[in-house]
Amino acid sequence: MKLGYASFVSAAVTASAFAGAAAQCPDFTTYSQSPQGNPSSGPLALPYMRPAPECRTFNSTAVEKVVTDMKARLKDPDLARLFENAFPNTLDTTVKYFNTTENLAFIITGDITAQWLRDTANQFAHYHTLLSQDKELATLVKAVINNEARYVSEYPYCGAFQPPPESGLAPTHNDWADGVTVNPPVNNQTVFECKYEIDSLCGFLKLSRSYYQSTKDASFMNAHWFTAIDQIFRVIWEQSQSTFDDDYNFISYYNWTGGNGALSPAVPNHGIGEPKLYTGLVGTHHRPSDDLSTFAFLTPANAMLSVELTHLADILDSAKQAHNVSKLARQYSSTINKAIWDTTVVNNVFAYETNGFGGRYVMDDANVPSLLSLPYLGFLDKKQPAYVKTRNILLSRNNPYYAAGKNFSGIGGPHVDAYHPWPMSQISAIFGTDNDGEILNSLYLIANNTAGLGLIHESVSIYDQTYTRPWFAWANSYFAEMLLDLAQRKPHLILKDGKPYVPGQ
Repeated sequence: MKLGYASFVSAAVTASAFAGAAAQCPDFTTYSQSPQGNPSSGPLALPYMRPAPECRTFNSTAVEKVVTDMKARLKDPDLARLFENAFPNTLDTTVKYFNTTENLAFIITGDITAQWLRDTANQFAHYHTLLSQDKELATLVKAVINNEARYVSEYPYCGAFQPPPESGLAPTHNDWADGVTVNPPVNNQTVFECKYEIDSLCGFLKLSRSYYQSTKDASFMNAHWFTAIDQIFRVIWEQSQSTFDDDYNFISYYNWTGGNGALSPAVPNHGIGEPKLYTGLVGTHHRPSDDLSTFAFLTPANAMLSVELTHLADILDSAKQAHNVSKLARQYSSTINKAIWDTTVVNNVFAYETNGFGGRYVMDDANVPSLLSLPYLGFLDKKQPAYVKTRNILLSRNNPYYAAGKNFSGIGGPHVDAYHPWPMSQISAIFGTDNDGEILNSLYLIANNTAGLGLIHESVSIYDQTYTRPWFAWANSYFAEMLLDLAQRKPHLILKDGKPYVPGQ
């Protein structure tokens, strides 16, 4: 049994048996806001921030071995402590429900009790190499995929969801969904928030193919999963169409309205968004940050979609499943890839968003997929000239959402404000360079700005180093994934013996 107290529902054990343990386990949102265990021996003296073993929501021997290995190998005890806190954070704190019999798992983002398709894929990205070694961890991921397949098959335009009814967990009220009208309509007992972001569907594809690539187990490709894939293709077709048809009928397959007293801002044109003209790209109403798109065609989200559609085709072919779906996936991937190079790059610079009419917005947002993260996404090589030129612009005053202070700098976005860059952007910057100096500069900008708490936060102020979101599992996972990448790609920078380390090898 690898469940902590928070997953007791799935273990079919009475709540009273766990009442004592649960009562002694603090809420991690509160726990994460003050230093807890013994400090690291480095100059930052970062605290040990993992919950007690009995309070962890899932325990994996494979994950614990990686923690032990990296602690022993990392040169810097402060980086070792950050890895020790960050790498297991998703399993330690976010597995809200898991039932092997039902093949269902509900994963929260951290301090928000909802399951985001995008966040979940990224929260588990650094565990994929361990799935072939740890069958229980693989079973957990398979249950996450099955739960998300049910969500996507019913509500493909939505990105965040409530607990499955089998869990017995009560839905969470989302104040930001009050006053919002969505068409097609959604049930708020199932949907937490129905902002349409194409990268959410990419996240589902990423989690699915990563599981298969590691395990070669195709049993997750059930009826729910294939229905979800059909729905994804429906969304791709619908959202690649022009706003007006040939007779100037105003076309809407989905609309989302805020305003009218809602906390969420209104989407223009009655919830349909800014007009777009067909280019081969797929439109999106909101960005990965959950903020409104300025123009519909978000370049990095389309780049991720192109990559993941190719992976989808590859796993279907490998599993000898649905050749017609594989063929369609490759066609769309090729169309989208060509459209990115044909319509978003001018003077060797990528636009963040375009609209098909010639409108382009050169900027970047910290949330992945971003332009800075294109190499991480697998869309291009980090030395590709257009990426290098674009990267230089993004990490400068020429990006409206780049900000630099005395102690911290990076890319942020309108989700918080213009002067709160996100550590996530510095992680993406590390994935996007082979320059040792740039890597170490970004790495220590992150390490030196955890407010002494040893966890990766959503954003950090350039003025006073205050931060947002004390418990943000995706950011912790992304940081740990980056350190593992450096341990393999640049071991001389961070490991004592300078020899590559790959988990499971």
